[in-house]
Amino acid sequence: MRRSLPLLASALLVLALGAPVVAADGDDGSEGFTIKDPGITESSGLAASHRHKGIYWTHNDQDEGAYLYAIDSKTGDTVATITMTGVGTPRDIEAISMGPDNEIYVGDIGDNDGVEWPYVWVYRLPEPKQLKDQTVRATQYVVKYSDGPRDAESLAVHPKTGRVYIIDKQEDGGHLYDGPAQLSTSGTNVFKPIAPIDLWTTDAAFSPDGRQLAVRGYFGGIAYEWNDGKPKRQGRLSVPLQRQGESVTYTPDGSTLLYGTEGEESPVEPGSVPGAADGKSPSGDGSSAADEDSAGDGPNDNLKMAAIALGAGLVVIYGLRRLLRRGS
Repeated sequence: MRRSLPLLASALLVLALGAPVVAADGDDGSEGFTIKDPGITESSGLAASHRHKGIYWTHNDQDEGAYLYAIDSKTGDTVATITMTGVGTPRDIEAISMGPDNEIYVGDIGDNDGVEWPYVWVYRLPEPKQLKDQTVRATQYVVKYSDGPRDAESLAVHPKTGRVYIIDKQEDGGHLYDGPAQLSTSGTNVFKPIAPIDLWTTDAAFSPDGRQLAVRGYFGGIAYEWNDGKPKRQGRLSVPLQRQGESVTYTPDGSTLLYGTEGEESPVEPGSVPGAADGKSPSGDGSSAADEDSAGDGPNDNLKMAAIALGAGLVVIYGLRRLLRRGS
């Protein structure tokens, strides 16, 4: 997935700041947890369960089968493995999202190390009522983009309308794509760009009320007011520094954002939500993440900014090398 630069930069940032792992004290996962399953080393998507309190769904991005994992946020253990049937062999599953009516949507939308697929897939399946290892039949949808093949890792389903959105992944910022009002199994579902997204995006999620869209990348994030499908930028998100930040989801009550990363025993870490509790952060410190475009991060701000500058420098060097190669 051409991730050597983000991985190196993230590693340096983590070393500089010593990103903490939050203990699993909250019964809804809002205080963070660690995914302990040794079989989950490439957790690339995260979605809070609708049926089971404290359970979060995840997946590997390139697994040996069509598997989803239910993680208990109290313990970090896998309490159920779902094998999807009716979908063939996945290529590169990158995202998972909860839609209306307790249905799970899965985005098999990655580019699998630079391959430009003429089409990708979205899967839909009911969230199981019982948490146990089982097979669940999924519906498979064929997806194309109106402007040609895209590399994408972000899929978000609106919790009220059920409409599916994808954000393509580009270093200089991508676009939000929307699909048909209802996906069809009888033909190709064409997704069209509707709004620019100013981020190298690795995941996105709607708030439970559908009024906010959180978008994350390797080094930061942006919150957007949804505005009936016309996203309006709210402000920067306080994304934790992680080894390879790949996922984001809201807690079921919408008060906290949770951020996940790839790697063995990968931490899922909490962050504040812009506008939560009448403009105050969930921590009750009176600040709003929506104000972060113009506010610092407190006493450790200088250290953080130095680390971020280090990572940004690597990105610049990488970009210059690419330009030199193109010109040679």
